[in-house]
Amino acid sequence: LQWSSPPEAIERFKSQEIWFPPPQFYELCRLCNFSSLSELQKFSSDRALEGCERWMPVMLTASDGYIQLLPGDELYPEDPDYTGEKKIIMSTDKKVEDLMKEGSIFHRIVIKNINNLAVYVNIQAKYKHMNPLMINSECSDYNSRL
Repeated sequence: LQWSSPPEAIERFKSQEIWFPPPQFYELCRLCNFSSLSELQKFSSDRALEGCERWMPVMLTASDGYIQLLPGDELYPEDPDYTGEKKIIMSTDKKVEDLMKEGSIFHRIVIKNINNLAVYVNIQAKYKHMNPLMINSECSDYNSRL
């Protein structure tokens, strides 16, 4: 085991040294908003009583990858299948790039392959929460010091 800051963990993920699933990638991108542990701690205590939201990603299969849609995204279904009982399968013959060009309201994780993830968010976070930085696992453009 080795402790890593969020940017270090993302770098290790990019180099395929470690792997973590898309929800953890999303949360690491959210943690990259903070430049120090004390800043994160202050944010946490300031928003602690605001509430939280439970949500479920909905998978959209494209011809060349996947998109995990999250609440607020324009493609997120109005009545998502939280239990899997409805067996709803969302798929398209379009490429991920085309879906991104056609869209304008994003809250999603784009998955090109197991080691190529990107977070796209342009909606307002609820409950005074912090949106993740929009990070693509193929490039480095974040400045957290956590």
